[in-house]
Amino acid sequence: MKKRMFYLAAALVMVSNVAAQQKDGGISPQMLQEIEKAQPAASAQKAIANAIANNNIDDIARSRESQFAIDTNFSIETPKQDITNQKQSGRCWMFSGLNVLRADFAKTHKDSIKITFSQDYLFFYDQLEKANLFLQGIIDTGKKPIDDERVRFFLQNPIGDGGTFCGVADLAEKYGLVPTEVCPETFSAENTSKMRTLIKSKLREQALQLRELVQTGKSSSVIRKHKTDMLAEIYRMLSLTLGEPVKQFTYAFRNKDGKRVSEPRQYTPLSFFHEVVGEKLNGTFIMVMNDPRRPYHKTYEVEYDRHTYDGHNWKYLNLPMDDIEQLAIAQLKDGHKLYSSYDVGKQLDRKRGYLDLDNYDYASLFSTTFNMDKAQRISTFDSGSTHAMTLTAVDLDAQGKATKWKVENSWGSDSGVKGCLIMTDRWFREYMFRLVVSKKYVPETLLKEAEQKPVMVMPEDPLFSADE
Repeated sequence: MKKRMFYLAAALVMVSNVAAQQKDGGISPQMLQEIEKAQPAASAQKAIANAIANNNIDDIARSRESQFAIDTNFSIETPKQDITNQKQSGRCWMFSGLNVLRADFAKTHKDSIKITFSQDYLFFYDQLEKANLFLQGIIDTGKKPIDDERVRFFLQNPIGDGGTFCGVADLAEKYGLVPTEVCPETFSAENTSKMRTLIKSKLREQALQLRELVQTGKSSSVIRKHKTDMLAEIYRMLSLTLGEPVKQFTYAFRNKDGKRVSEPRQYTPLSFFHEVVGEKLNGTFIMVMNDPRRPYHKTYEVEYDRHTYDGHNWKYLNLPMDDIEQLAIAQLKDGHKLYSSYDVGKQLDRKRGYLDLDNYDYASLFSTTFNMDKAQRISTFDSGSTHAMTLTAVDLDAQGKATKWKVENSWGSDSGVKGCLIMTDRWFREYMFRLVVSKKYVPETLLKEAEQKPVMVMPEDPLFSADE
């Protein structure tokens, strides 16, 4: 009897499994047969299949027609400066932002003074401020259930390397800047993965403790004290990995030959910032973006896309590419570089340092098409701003139209074209997203548009991942 019951149960399971696999929407045996019949004959694909299976896809898809010598001459080019290297970190936004600031300082002094700013120093406070932004966000949402959308957002993204130029402005104004010689890179600054993983884990543990304090009705002063103690733990972890932040230092400016051009003076990071940059950055620039999903000439703001809790959300004016290019050209013509960001992995010939839409013919290789436009790529998370670089040159034709652009990258001087990437204008229009422009070069009509009350968008939007 028991044996019969066992076989009956087994039969029911088999029937159930078959029924589950036949559910409408699954791959049925008949559908699989149709899929298989649609494939070309094995003999027709054999050479291609062997090649793809045993080689890098880019090596096979690389277009012969694109392998011409790259024209490295530009009609408008800002002065060259030393190429930096972010190494195994996601700090491109900081490298690009600081590259712009040091280039502006050099231009002010007619390129007679050479300086680089410490990324390690500013990164310390970036991480501390992001930790506070996370913990305070946890407090602000402490009464919501843990599976609430905003709570989940915080817990999934407690801290990271990425950011935007807004972070450079807020952090530098608050904590100042120091020269690289005063605060050089540490191993963890250049290789952030393990440090970031450990700090994330600690912050999530602290988040649970803070949520309990909020939910049990503890006073704001008690919660604030616990948060301060928690940040002290994060500070200690950062000090051990990035080094204790310098509070005061002595420095003398030097020219490109290394000769001293000023007497040594004592600085704090803030007094140094005021001398080399000025009193403020915020209010001197606007951020523009090309987002074809949304109406142009409207201003948008991204909630929680900032580096400091008391700082500025990322706010941008959405413009067509024609307008963005004119802003970039105007600033480059006056000899000033720009912070800019791109989906740099698309059609990148890394060895040649060249970006063009026809570098690789993936469609022919796989006998298919890749036809989404820019708006569709953004909407489906297929494309978005991934990497910040310093826009440094543009080449114009006889009609004043851009034909190609050049950026200083932060992958070291031995990458690309002596540390730079060159991109055709048609690639630029498809995969360029953000540009930071000095208000000096922005027409009055666009300045007024930038002051509109912004439409608030959520940080989960596919276009608003941080530059890394």
